[in-house]
Amino acid sequence: MTKSGDIWRAALSSWAIPESILNQAPESPWIHPPQVFELPAVITDLPSHQRAREVNPTSFLDIGCGGGIAAFATDAKFVIGVDHQAEMLEMFSNNATARSREVAVFEGFWPAIANQVPSADVAAAHHVVYNVAEIEEFLLALNSHATKRVVIELPQTHPLSNLSVAWQHFWQLDRPTSPTPTELLEVLTELGINAQVEYWDGKLRNSVSLEDQVRFNRIRLCLPADRDDEVLEFMLANPSDGVRPLATIWWDIN
Repeated sequence: MTKSGDIWRAALSSWAIPESILNQAPESPWIHPPQVFELPAVITDLPSHQRAREVNPTSFLDIGCGGGIAAFATDAKFVIGVDHQAEMLEMFSNNATARSREVAVFEGFWPAIANQVPSADVAAAHHVVYNVAEIEEFLLALNSHATKRVVIELPQTHPLSNLSVAWQHFWQLDRPTSPTPTELLEVLTELGINAQVEYWDGKLRNSVSLEDQVRFNRIRLCLPADRDDEVLEFMLANPSDGVRPLATIWWDIN
């Protein structure tokens, strides 16, 4: 453990939903619907993809792979997917086959299964770290499984920050504002890893229907199904601007 890691853990723990709200939720709010993570018809070229391609990887390790948007933005011939949801790994495998890539998949949480997973030229984790409390182990396992570069992509604020106004509206609950990429960089520095960062704006993907967006947001807000109309009304009154501030953190393996 590190001092900066303790700060990261405390910040993540502040996102816990109060028991009084969680106990009455009809279903778990901690959802990761597979359809949200499917590949788009065209993968937009993003800074994280560019940083990975710079080292010309022939193999790519994708942690929290989903459909494989990180891996398939490169020309790596061997792609390795790690995810704790079997549906995600099935998508990843199917997408690899469709692109004539050699593929291996591993079901479980990183880094708990890291000793089962082979190394690759690039190890990447896109939109995963805000789910990781034991961040030091996670980062060190990434570092030990890359032979050329590690690439991490994350929002500049917690991914559930987009619902902070909704939490105030429906529950009069203020949500936190940390951690951020700055705290992650501090952990890396304390671990002796010299990482670089690039901040940029991405576009929100509308990969699911409005009906599904309402349902997913309602579940995340711990509301019952009969509140769908209220959630829709709130979403229409508070539309997204379509921009998502993101960050890419990367470092080379010496």
